[in-house]
Order: sequence, then C-alpha cells, then structure tokens
Amino acid sequence: MSMPDVSADLAPASAALRPCTLVTGASRRVGRAIALELARAGHDIALHHRGSAGDVQDGAAQDTAAQLRALGADVELFDADLADEAACRALVPRVLAWSGRLDAVVNNASTFEHDDVHSFGHAAMERHWRVNTAAAILLAEALHRHVQEWGSRGCVVNLLDQKLAHLNPDHLSYTLSKAALQAATQMLALALAPRLRVVGVAPGVTLPSGPMTEAEFAAAHRMTPLGRSSTPEDVARAVRFALESPALTGSTLMIDGGQHLLGQPRDVYYLLRPEAAA
Repeated sequence: MSMPDVSADLAPASAALRPCTLVTGASRRVGRAIALELARAGHDIALHHRGSAGDVQDGAAQDTAAQLRALGADVELFDADLADEAACRALVPRVLAWSGRLDAVVNNASTFEHDDVHSFGHAAMERHWRVNTAAAILLAEALHRHVQEWGSRGCVVNLLDQKLAHLNPDHLSYTLSKAALQAATQMLALALAPRLRVVGVAPGVTLPSGPMTEAEFAAAHRMTPLGRSSTPEDVARAVRFALESPALTGSTLMIDGGQHLLGQPRDVYYLLRPEAAA
C-alpha cells in the first residue's frame, strides 16, 4: 500500500492530497496562529492541547478548532501532557488512528518558567527538558517511522528562540532546553534524512509574557534593528515556508526583526525594569 508523496513540498495540489499536520500547543497564542495559517494553506490539523474538560484551555482549543473547520480543514483535538513520556509516545499513533496519515509535526508547545543560576535545580531543568526538548525528539522519531513505513516524506519544525544567538543568563532552564533543541534540530536533520526534514524557527519578542505590561511589551517589541519584532502571524508564515521548502533542513529561520543581531546582557523584561534585575 502506498501513500501519495506530497510532504516533500507540503503544498497540496488538490483536496485529495491535503497534508495533515500535528501542531502542539495549538489552542492559543503562537500555536493557534500557526494552525490557522496552515489551515488556510490547505492542511488538515491535529490540534494538540493540554487541558481537561471544563478547563479554560480546553475551551480555547474548541474555539480554535471551530475556526479551523470554518477554513475548510479537517480537525481533531488531542489532549496530552507532553511531559509524560508514555503520553508523548502515544500521540502520533492517536493522530494516525484519526487521520490515517501524518506529514508534518510543528513542535510549538513549550514550558516557560523563570529561574537563574541561583535558583536553578534539577526539578526545574527536568520540567523544561521534558516538554521543550525530549517531546520534540520523540515526536520527530515517531513521524519518521510513519513516513518511512509509507514511503513518503515529511517535515518537523521546532520553535526555538532568537536569544540563542546571543545568550544571556535569564530564564536559565528554559534557555538550556531550547539550546538543546537547537542542537537536536541539526542532529535529527542528519539522523532522519532523507525521509524527514527538520527545521528551526526562532521568534523574537512576540507576545507579552509573565508580568510584562502592554506598554512594556510595546517597548520591547521595538528593540530591534527594524523597529519591530515578530508577530504570531510572522512566525506562522515562517513555519509554512519551512514546510513548503523541500531543500531546507538543519537550518534555523530567525523571525525577530533582527533582534538576534543585538547582543543584550539581560532579557528585555529586565532591561525595561532594571529594579527587577537585582
């Protein structure tokens, strides 16, 4: 039995060849923008989220799914805790039981908690490692097994961070997990070729996080050579480009208004609030 090989280009020529893409953390924020962009491009979406019935995030997932269906995509929701290895390993088989095929995985889900060298500990590092690094590797390997079995090709996109170009000591465990994922992007691109391409997308300041006010976010968003950083839609278009570019693998697309060109000694939040950096 053979599957149509559309995933080297992942741009469907007809409805019969619609690619299916798993987007993790797709119910809100950047993941939601990615799912919507791919639905507009003709993808069916396996929408991963984490939340139980009645959870606020579960409601967000249902709302996002409704918008995706309005764009013509087939959509199914998949609730899974990516920090749980068994749940993570089961995710691709669950998607395949629904769709029968899978062409791409976008590893967007991320744990982001503040720590520094003084508050660092094994537990914090493990929380970030499990979701931000290990889950992405497991999902890439599962997709590779699937496309190899079907004789098709696929693509994995890993969401990274522009700060990896100029490291600062803030958010230590998060940054270490993303640095490991960046290294894994190159290693997986070699290990899983030629069936699977693996690409990094590194946003800059994209949405407010933590205690950042709207005014502080606007100021941080302007701290780039272009006078603007990335929007969720910018990141989503870069993910689509990666999926549709069959010669691209092992590289990282910097989607940050040039922020990675500017070495910053601290996270932008602490540059805007020096009193908080003490």
